[in-house]
Parts: sequence; structure tokens; C-alpha cells
Amino acid sequence: MPLLLALSARACAPVGEGAPSAAAVADSDPAATEPPEPLPAGPPPSDAPPSAALPSAALPSDAPPSHASPSAAPPSSDAPALPAQTASPQEPGDPACPAGMALVAGSACLTPEQRCLEHQEIKGAPPGRERGQCLRYAEPVTCFEDRRRPMNFCMDRYEWPNRRGEKPRVLTSWEEARGLCASTGKRLCTEAEFNFACEGEEMRPYVYGHARDATQCNFDRPYRPRTFVFSPWDACQQDDACRTAFDAIDQRLPAGSMASCRSDHGVYDLIGNVNEWVVRPDERSPHRSGIKGGWWGPVRARCRPTVTFHDEGDYGYEVGFRCCADAV
Repeated sequence: MPLLLALSARACAPVGEGAPSAAAVADSDPAATEPPEPLPAGPPPSDAPPSAALPSAALPSDAPPSHASPSAAPPSSDAPALPAQTASPQEPGDPACPAGMALVAGSACLTPEQRCLEHQEIKGAPPGRERGQCLRYAEPVTCFEDRRRPMNFCMDRYEWPNRRGEKPRVLTSWEEARGLCASTGKRLCTEAEFNFACEGEEMRPYVYGHARDATQCNFDRPYRPRTFVFSPWDACQQDDACRTAFDAIDQRLPAGSMASCRSDHGVYDLIGNVNEWVVRPDERSPHRSGIKGGWWGPVRARCRPTVTFHDEGDYGYEVGFRCCADAV
């Protein structure tokens, strides 16, 4: 497990898969106390103490476990073939939304009760850490106290740059992502918007259903240790060494590559592929930022959990975003 380093002067307290306070998750998910993910942007692990120099934007998020992938059918080698890919169909436009966006509308449950029936068993784990990610949730999910509210908004069908067949942009801070969305007349999605777009009215833990299955979306890929201090995206792409190091750990898929990783409203890759920045409207700067969805590694990769310990200037090699807008 890579050495955890401090972010700026602020320690990154691992909250792992802690769900938003509005969620009622019935199972005790051990991922809620997992340490942060490997540092995507900061310097590689060394003998230096945690106070060693680290760019203020270096971003760890939820850490991949040191054990095997939690999927029911984990990869069989260190470099397996990519998940089976079936290209997504071209999606029709919606008159209520700008081009390239899907209308997400319906009744959202504020407190779904997602009850885990089967956990991954981690052989040789220390006491209290024997259970890994949840492999299967009870069906159907119930809405605790039947608390719902109407939702009606537009969401990019794909992660930025919202172009089908293009790999999503990463190494981008929350601040920069917000600015890029604003440059197109859009905004970052809120935490609640992401939850509903991903879970749908049926409140599914995964965008495609109730069981963890790495053949449906791009996650549970083998972890590749970071060995380079990455610059933000544009600078990294212009630097041969940075670009080469990024390519060595990159396991993104082009947007829309997996037709099964599609929401009820026609939005793709809401779990896996890359993490996504969202806005937490009830927080103040610099803590308005949240990370949703999981990425290609063996981490949470489901709809509801939000990583909240990264500030708005942080960035990481597996963190991207998509934009939302108000429906007309």
C-alpha cells in the first residue's frame, strides 16, 4: 500500500465510502473506513516523512485494497484484457436540454435502504477487516420513510469532454472543472443529481443493478502504482515524461464503450471509468467539492457513496467530471 502523504498543511482524513448523511444504508460497508486511494498526483512513495514536499493539488481518494478485486469475477492476471465492450448506440436529443445532454426527471428517494446480502471475504485480513466490498444487495431497495422529491435537470451523457468514443479528461481540479462547465453554459452536477441519475427511481446501488459485476462497467481493474509527480491535465499532455508515466497507469475506456453501463435516462459511465467531481451545495468553500462514482480500480464504484475530504483545488489522475444544466 503506498505511503499516505499529507495534502498541503491539512491531513487527509480517510472517509472512504462514507455515504451522504441523507442516505440510510442498512449494511455495514467496511469500505466506509478504507484508507484513501493511492496518491494520484503527488510524489511517489519514498522514505521521506509525510511532511515531504507535495503539490497542494495532489489528490488521494479512496484507496484500493491490497487484496484481490472484489468483483464476483475478478481479473485473473496482472494485465488482463479490458472488459468486454459493446459500443453504445447514438442517443437521441431531448428538446428540454442542450445538445449532448439527457433529461433526468422523476421522483428521487432521499433515504434509500440498500441492504447488503453478501460481502467479499478477505483471507488473511486483520481483525475487523475481513469483509470487503458488498457483492450483492437485496432486491428491491426500499425508500426509508418513503421520503421523495421531484427531480428535473439535464446531464451530459458522457464524462467531459462529453464526446462519445473519447477518453474522459482527468488531472483536473474541482475549481477547473467548474470553470470548464461554465464556459459551455453549464455547471457541475450536485451530489443529489448524481445520486438520482445513477440509481434511478428503483434506487439501484449500481447503475445497472444490484450486484457487483466488473463486466458491466469499467471498474475492479488491477491497481498500478503511481511513480510520477503528475501535473494538471494540459501541462501533463505537453510534457513527454508526464504523458508517458500517465499512459503507464491509465485504464480509462472511451466514453460510451460499455453499453451496459448506462442509466435509465441514457447517461453513460456514472460508475467506474473515472471519478467525477460534484457540488455539495450545503458546504462552504473550500469544502464544496465531492467525488462520486468510483474509477477503474478496485474501489467503491457504486452510485451513492461520496468522498468528501478533497478540497476544491485538489486533482488526481483518476478524477474527471461531467456537467449538468437546468431543464427548460
